[in-house]
Amino acid sequence: MNKHSLLSIQDLSIHDIMEILHDARVFNISQQDWHLPMHNALVANLFFEPSTRTHYSFESAEYQLGCSVADFNSASSSVTKGESLYDTVKTFEAIGYKVLVIRHPQDEYFKELEDIAIPILNAGDGKGNHPTQCLLDLYTMYDEFGTFEGLNVLICGDIAHSRVAASNKDALERLGANVRFAGPKEWGREGYPTIDMDEGVRWADVVMMLRIQKERGASLAGISDEDYLHTYGLDHRRYAMMKENAIIMHPAPVNRGVEIADDLVECEKSRIFKQMENGVLVRKAVIKRAFGYSAFKED
Repeated sequence: MNKHSLLSIQDLSIHDIMEILHDARVFNISQQDWHLPMHNALVANLFFEPSTRTHYSFESAEYQLGCSVADFNSASSSVTKGESLYDTVKTFEAIGYKVLVIRHPQDEYFKELEDIAIPILNAGDGKGNHPTQCLLDLYTMYDEFGTFEGLNVLICGDIAHSRVAASNKDALERLGANVRFAGPKEWGREGYPTIDMDEGVRWADVVMMLRIQKERGASLAGISDEDYLHTYGLDHRRYAMMKENAIIMHPAPVNRGVEIADDLVECEKSRIFKQMENGVLVRKAVIKRAFGYSAFKED
């Protein structure tokens, strides 16, 4: 596997993470118009699952960096004829693409691609990893608080099926944050320390809500959306419990009125759309790294 691939947040050391966050900050402040210094920056986006934010955030980042972009459509490809993931990816490598961005419903699909020489950027695999979502979450927190050390992060909802929960837990704990989880006991996860939702909301500097991953089989029998919101979600009662400087995050898509009250999605404490904005900055940094360019120098 190419050393500039990014498959899991665990691939990155703390130093690597901070370099990417630094590059994202530089892109935001002083390098908005920086382009890859090459003419054949060919990138293919291979999305085998529906996606809005991740897909088009990557695409926006690619175009802003001056890449030539191919948008792969599995429904009109040889995948429908039984072609394997490996052969599809190998084809893009053979015809000259330099970086591949892949989202796939199979957990750790990339283990089938160890012989691929070009960098692969994981845009999400099953319920396992979502490293660039984790990085944009980290950037959003770092931009807000200036540190991870001692930061209290509460992740709430469908923990069992969430690749966001898995990626964030690993990175935040390594960076010195305190991470707790809340939600239905049916969706707990071994090794993920839980806390009562009300207690957690009072404790947290960051309250990160997760949607119910129905496409991965998540369901709760006999509970309405309204009941779920008041039992497990962020409603106005819990919002009033939050610390003065605490923020709300969500990887989206948001199911308004289910895991979070509709009018809290864009409230004063919400950073949900800011996360999306930050996603382009982080993905620019990750793509730059994939092409082998060093991090920008510190100021």
